[in-house]
Amino acid sequence: MKEALMMQGARTIMDNCVSLKAGETILIVTDMVQENIAKVLAAAAVERGAEVVVSTMKPRQRAGEEPPKLIAESMKFADVVLIPVSYSVTHTFAVKEAAENGARLLVLTDFTEDMLISGGIEADFRAIKPVCKGVADAFAKGSKVHVTSPGGTDLWLDITGRRGNALYCVVEPGEFSTIPTVEANSSPVEGSANGRIVADASVPYLEIGVLNEPIVVDVKDGFITDIRGGRQAEVLKKDLASHNDPNCYNIAELGVGLNPKCRLCGIMLEDEGVIPTAHIGIGTSITLGGTVKAPTHYDLLMWNPKIEVDGRVLVDGDKIYL
Repeated sequence: MKEALMMQGARTIMDNCVSLKAGETILIVTDMVQENIAKVLAAAAVERGAEVVVSTMKPRQRAGEEPPKLIAESMKFADVVLIPVSYSVTHTFAVKEAAENGARLLVLTDFTEDMLISGGIEADFRAIKPVCKGVADAFAKGSKVHVTSPGGTDLWLDITGRRGNALYCVVEPGEFSTIPTVEANSSPVEGSANGRIVADASVPYLEIGVLNEPIVVDVKDGFITDIRGGRQAEVLKKDLASHNDPNCYNIAELGVGLNPKCRLCGIMLEDEGVIPTAHIGIGTSITLGGTVKAPTHYDLLMWNPKIEVDGRVLVDGDKIYL
């Protein structure tokens, strides 16, 4: 019975998100944990007359770890790539190169069966597209960005010359998106971020999830210099230190949640779409328009952001000014 309900979300993905056509090749990259979701997606793809290949790998050990070379090479030759996995491979060379080869990619990180039934998956993605693209375009045209929040965030970024990315769960050839989050984001110029981030909503990685108390992060010249807070802050701090790579502390992204159906639950691709939140991504930036490749990419979410681009308010809580 549950698989029948899940098929509704799977059909939404095939028809509305990737526009799968009969005869196209679709590669579903999964791991042992997410095989049931991959099975439902494959069934929906078969319904549409596609050539379906499912590649199962062992779960990655951390977000940002590359998939096996055999799978990465296969991704380059598919018309559509769906990626239901436990740990994110979004910020990898494999995804970047598959998009450059013209694939339509959709990432379903840490998906649950219920996420194919309700929540963010129920949104009208095409109706949200104009707002999402509008925010991304404002980023692309902007230079100096000031991010503040009632929780205490006060961060300056330079996005001069950086593209704005509109991720609204609908992809054309050469594009990737996550689902069900809808977000607009940009990657700041390396070394440009200064100030303070106060995450008071969620850090949906490392089993941290919804925050019990704020995580305060100091930033200087593009890198995190200090992390403090309670137990959850210590989990993040310990993990970053364990990789022994300064690029883990890079300020990689500013993103804005834009999906009215998403709800904060501690799962990355639901949380990052929640209105009114923004997130600061740290670590890898190569898939977003930056130049940094790190062992990790994590997002720090805050409530009720105010985002000013070149002195003009673009986002103020749940209000968007285009």
